[in-house]
Amino acid sequence: MEQPKYKRVILKLSGEALAGEVGFGLEGDVLNSMAVQVKELVEAGVEVAIVVGGGNIWRGVTGAKRGIDRATADYMGMLATAINALALQDAMEAEGLETRVMTAIEMREVAEPYIKRKAIRHLEKGRVVIFGAGTGNPYFSTDTAAALRAAEINADAILMAKNNVDGVYSADPRIDKTAVKYDTLTYLDVIQQGLQVMDSTASTLCMDNDIPLIVFSISEEGNIRRAVQGEKIGTIVRRSI
Repeated sequence: MEQPKYKRVILKLSGEALAGEVGFGLEGDVLNSMAVQVKELVEAGVEVAIVVGGGNIWRGVTGAKRGIDRATADYMGMLATAINALALQDAMEAEGLETRVMTAIEMREVAEPYIKRKAIRHLEKGRVVIFGAGTGNPYFSTDTAAALRAAEINADAILMAKNNVDGVYSADPRIDKTAVKYDTLTYLDVIQQGLQVMDSTASTLCMDNDIPLIVFSISEEGNIRRAVQGEKIGTIVRRSI
């Protein structure tokens, strides 16, 4: 692998990405592919932290629409992210990677509680750190958790791996054939145009802390490495172009 552009990154994985084509639950081949790609980064000296969503098991917003209290539904979603984090940890360790799961909600029997200094120490020792349970607070998405953790650990960039889409478009390319793909955007563009990249709380947090966001497709193997090397893939969102 060539010299990486980014030394410390947050890899944001949606729950749906882990479900593969099935759309629900966990797909073993996807987990294995993630582990192989992350191993390549670690061997090149990149410090990798992962924030994982839970949409393949449960979504708080969907639960709230079904009549469940929103805060309760969100806590259920946080537990779903912890399940995904443990599955990812198992796949990483099968590839020989030292991995630690740290959760924003304490569950000491299965994961370490999130402590900023400890997380940074793990990364410096070459371990992969997986952040589970979002921010630990209802009403905040795992995108916001990724932005928050990136700011806390001084990550150089957030790599947002998407399922079935290879960047940011002016509209949904699966529905609108005239949709245009953006190569670069500012966070202000994302917020003002209402582009479905990440929610406004996460976008504002990234903008305020000047954290670049690279949105790309996870479907093509090797894309995580390409993103870390600074190759032109997907869409790059910055505070200013």
